[in-house]
Amino acid sequence: MKVLVIGANGQIGQQLVDLLQESNVHTVRAMVRKKEQAISLQEKGVEAVVADLEGPVDDIADAARGCDAIVFTAGSGGKTGADKTLLVDLDGAVKTIEAAQKAGVNRYIMVSALQAHRRENWNEKIRHYYVAKHYADKALEGSGLTYTIVRPGGLTNERGTGKIAAAENLERATITREDVAKTVFASLDEENTFNRSFDLIQGEDDIHEALKKI
Repeated sequence: MKVLVIGANGQIGQQLVDLLQESNVHTVRAMVRKKEQAISLQEKGVEAVVADLEGPVDDIADAARGCDAIVFTAGSGGKTGADKTLLVDLDGAVKTIEAAQKAGVNRYIMVSALQAHRRENWNEKIRHYYVAKHYADKALEGSGLTYTIVRPGGLTNERGTGKIAAAENLERATITREDVAKTVFASLDEENTFNRSFDLIQGEDDIHEALKKI
């Protein structure tokens, strides 16, 4: 499976690109916003394309053509305002869904946020972020694509344990970015995740075992 990673320069995106690059099963195309980011990836032997989530859908569709799956790991970041969050995390995400449809890419994995599907559990300090994630996820669910929505808890940069908990509703907790990337990687061809969404935190089960339980 050839996988387009959108947000390949982000912390989860970088780790997912590495996993795919090392895989004997999948290959990767990294989508980034800046030419210098693409050059840096290409120097490491990674196929990379430049496209902007605030640009035309057709540009993103061109970046996706020839791929079998898309993973959306992009985000505006915590230092931007609510306007940028809506442009990237909501409208940018919806553009990639439209691009997948145009390019004939049926498999799509969205990295969302813990409890984004339940308004009563949103963090009030970043409510705009949860609004963006909630409606981007809704757009994906109604798209007709074979989707998986992964909703990780608070992200840490510790080394991954390979042990997770994955379920429709989980209490707020943390998970390493490495284990998020590994869960996304494992979800690509795990049929039990097809057309499913789930919260994701550190837990006691091996990743593949946990995904078969959701």
